[in-house]
Amino acid sequence: MAGDDELDALLAEQVAYYRAVAGEYGDYGAMPGVSALGEVIEEFAPAGRVLELACGPGVWTPLLARHADEVTAVDASPEMLARAAARVDERVRWVEADVFGWRPDGVFDVVFFGFWLSHVPRERFAEFWAMVAGCLAPGGRVLFVDDALRTAEELVEGVESTTIRRWAGDGGVHRAVKVAYRPDELSRELAGLGWSVEVRLTEWPFYWGAGRPGA
Repeated sequence: MAGDDELDALLAEQVAYYRAVAGEYGDYGAMPGVSALGEVIEEFAPAGRVLELACGPGVWTPLLARHADEVTAVDASPEMLARAAARVDERVRWVEADVFGWRPDGVFDVVFFGFWLSHVPRERFAEFWAMVAGCLAPGGRVLFVDDALRTAEELVEGVESTTIRRWAGDGGVHRAVKVAYRPDELSRELAGLGWSVEVRLTEWPFYWGAGRPGA
């Protein structure tokens, strides 16, 4: 288990990576398997006050805004927020903040995160989900979409490690977290924290989960 200082350094590198690649980050929304995740969001219909954690370049934000009364989108990278804001600005409040240190100024009907849970270290998993629970209004729901893809090139510390390395276009090398969850495993872990969440595959390695706190 990594210590707090080591984890903080790893997470700082992860933020640095996404800041470095913001200008070159591809639009993965049309990839096979990913488009099915967009259909999941449409069916879920995230209405009311919606919180999007780690919004990145805003691939999912327009889908959320289509259903929501208002969206609060949080990300640690100002460069990613700028890309996201270029996609949609109606009913969206942009917040530059590290998800691990940020706390909301209110509660939300829906908390959503796309391709983010796999970047949460296992050591911070319970803490992260406690924060999510604290963001939800009574009767609130959570929805997430993600993938379990890790390339051989990234696995420089071996397949058992959740720390990977990624290369930015400028040649910079950054460590990041990538936890390759299986749906059944993730559902059990969430149940152990008191969540009732259904986790399903679309097309491997893509999956989604939806539910509420409380069994």
